[in-house]
Formats: sequence, C-alpha cells, structure tokens
Amino acid sequence: MKRCVHVALLATLVSASGWAQEVNVYSTTMAQVWKQETPGFDKATYTPATQFLGIDATKLGSDGLSLHLYGWGMADLADQSSPMGKSGGYLTYGYLQYQFPQANAEIKAGRFLINQGGAMEHVDGVSARADLRGGFTISAFGGRPVRFTSVLDPDAKNDYEFQRDFIFGTRLGYRIPKAGEIGISYLQDGSTAAKDLPIPSPIDYSRKQVGFDIKLAPNAVFDFSGRTLLDVASHPDTPGTTSSPSKIAEHDYNLTVKVANSVSVTGAFTERNFFAYFAGSNFKSLFRQDEKDKFRAFGGSVILGSAASVEVIADFRHTHRESYGDANRFGADVRWNLSSQKLMSGFGYHKVTADDAPAIGTLAPLYGLSHGEARAWVMVQKGLLSASLDGIFYNFDDKKNTNLNGQSSIYQVVGSLGYQATTNLKVSADISYGDDSLFKKQVMGLLRVEYRFTSKGGRK
Repeated sequence: MKRCVHVALLATLVSASGWAQEVNVYSTTMAQVWKQETPGFDKATYTPATQFLGIDATKLGSDGLSLHLYGWGMADLADQSSPMGKSGGYLTYGYLQYQFPQANAEIKAGRFLINQGGAMEHVDGVSARADLRGGFTISAFGGRPVRFTSVLDPDAKNDYEFQRDFIFGTRLGYRIPKAGEIGISYLQDGSTAAKDLPIPSPIDYSRKQVGFDIKLAPNAVFDFSGRTLLDVASHPDTPGTTSSPSKIAEHDYNLTVKVANSVSVTGAFTERNFFAYFAGSNFKSLFRQDEKDKFRAFGGSVILGSAASVEVIADFRHTHRESYGDANRFGADVRWNLSSQKLMSGFGYHKVTADDAPAIGTLAPLYGLSHGEARAWVMVQKGLLSASLDGIFYNFDDKKNTNLNGQSSIYQVVGSLGYQATTNLKVSADISYGDDSLFKKQVMGLLRVEYRFTSKGGRK
C-alpha cells in the first residue's frame, strides 16, 4: 500500500508539472568516504552516496492547489555502512495542498508533518485548518501514523503496528490581539490500548493526550512560549511498582527578556514523564516505548552585545534523570560577526559535572561522566568561495572509565570549502580528522552538491 501511495504521488507530479505555473526543485547530493581500522575488527572502507530531492509545484490549474514532495535515497559504493542494507530510501513527505481564498483555510492530503499544539507527528492522511470569527482558529488531522518499525525489537514489530492503527488530533486556538495566542488540543494515537487487546500487551504504544499551549510576545522585549501535555490514557499496571505514573506527560516553557539593546536573558524549564510522553511517538529520536523514567531540566543564558558584532554568551543547564541522577553544564562562548568582511568566528568552554553512572557487567561498580569541552570555529566568505574550520576537544575527569579504552581525551577537527558555481548550483567538500576511544585517528571526507531549479510557465 505504501509503495502504491509513493507511485501515485510521483505520477501526479509528472502529469501536473507540465501545466504548473511554477515548479521548484531542490537537490542535495552527498558522497562520503572513510576508512575504519578498529582493533579487533576487520578493516573497512565506506563510501555511501545519498541523494536528497525536494519538489514544490504550485498553481496546478488553480492558484490555491500545490504539490510538495521530499525524500532521499542512499547506496553504498563500497563496504556496507548501515545494518539496514547497502541501499535504501524514504519518502519523508508527499502531499497535495489546497489553500482557500478565505479564512486562511487549507487542506492537505498525503504524507505530511504535523506540528500543532501538543502534536508533532508524521502522518499518512488528511489535515485541515481555518480561522474562525472572533480570533479563534481550528485545525484537525487524521489517518495512519508513519511507523518506523525498523528501530524496534523485531519481536515487538507486529504488536506495535497492530496497536497504532489510527491517529487523530485537533486544536482550538484563540489569538489575543497584539499579544499572542493560546490553544487547547487533543491527540489520540491508536484505537485500542494494550490492556484492552484480546491478549494484553506488556507495552502500550497507544496515546491519549490533552495539551495546552501558549505564545505571548506583546512587544520586542518579552517573548514567552510553552506547552503542557496531560496523559489521559488508561495504562496497564507497571510491574514492580506501587505508584501510578504521573499524568503530566510534558511541561516545556521558554522565556526571553531583552533587558537592554545589548543584553538579553533567557530561561527554560522542561519536565517529561517518558512512560506517557514517548508512548507511541513515530520519530526515531523518541523511540523508547519501554521507558518508565522521568526527566526534569532547567537553565538559562545571558547574552551580552546581541546587537553588536561581538557577543558573549554565558549559559547554565541542570538536568535530573531518575535512573541516572543529576548533571550540570555551564560555560561561555565568545562570538565575532564581522558582516562587512563576511567573517564569523568564536570559541567557548563548557564544563559538565555529573553523578557517577552504574556500570553493568564490569569490575568497577561506577564510572564518571564529568568532562570539559572546548570548541573554536571560523567561517568566511569571499566572492563565490566559502570556507570554515571547526574543532572540538573533550577531556574526561575519570581516567579509569572503561568505556574510554584508556583514552580520556578525544577531539575532532572539520574543515569545509565551498564554491557557488552558479545561482542554482553549489559544490562543497568537507574533511574531518579525529581521535577518540573507539575509532583511532579517523579521517572522513564528504562531497556535497546542492542544486535548485525554478521553472515558471503557463498552462499547457
């Protein structure tokens, strides 16, 4: 079914682009090369080539109708670099969109990304939104969640796909004149909870969440935004625990205050209950359906010289994880931005202090994660040429950490050179050199070709 959808979208593009008023094509081709010589393993040479391709076709017979496609494909030219195979690809999004001439209304159909209120989802389905009278807005989407089953344990794949058979979300918002917007939303992922299945599952991939979001920016001095997600699903009992999981899936709030023309202060607070927040997310970075942990973080920064060519940024962040303890990260960066010479550079140092982590299966019961981080970079553009150099260095406090393989300091340096051949074509190359506890003296290269094409014409 998924392959049929992809073919249908591509066929639509072929037929539509002939009479589209405007077609934009943006392409990025990347070819990498590196050799791996890890002690105890065979030597290998990796040369993966990846093609990213995006197409936007607008005014398809109507000013409001457009088609949008974006995807990628990869192939190994030498040894296999990915456990998924020597080639692969994916359609990230591909949808038709119609924008109505009134009420700022639109409708989408196909594969798309949703970011509304408490929902940040990847969906195969339909979405719609519109402005209502009195400052209200309404939006909704429904369909099947895009499921990246490849990152799950194979034994859980069938259960995961069976539970996540349906996704639906809606949001009602109110725009406060000259101040901002507030909204309330609902998200349901999956029609049947794990405990209600014919054979109850120990892991619940379904979600039911109610969200509240807010954005206040009454002037250029004050900016406040955030959201709260409530878990309203009925979960099965968690083995080995006597307390019920928190109904707060997430708090995430950010504040920026411009104290003076050259001074800004920011603050942030985040709290997540992984059991509810991660439940059935279809983004790879959030795949921890078996997590029962809780996370809390707060921090802030002070920016001096935000309106000048020199900036000094001091920042601090504290994190707490129930299973790992506390950690603090603090430090500062100094940045130069000489726009007249098209030169940017800077350096910074940060220190991380963290509780010792438990080591499993080793003679040492604990190991330290505290370390120092130093970084420096420079970027310059002269005519059609651009160049950059970036270096980072880590030094760990626990010299006996077995995960470091006897090497407590690691570093990497990356250099890049680019050439804007034409208005639509840019070619660049990166080369990096690094030395860490796993890959000794590793050299990597990357060739990137970026191409953008715009075609305008009348109906054919």
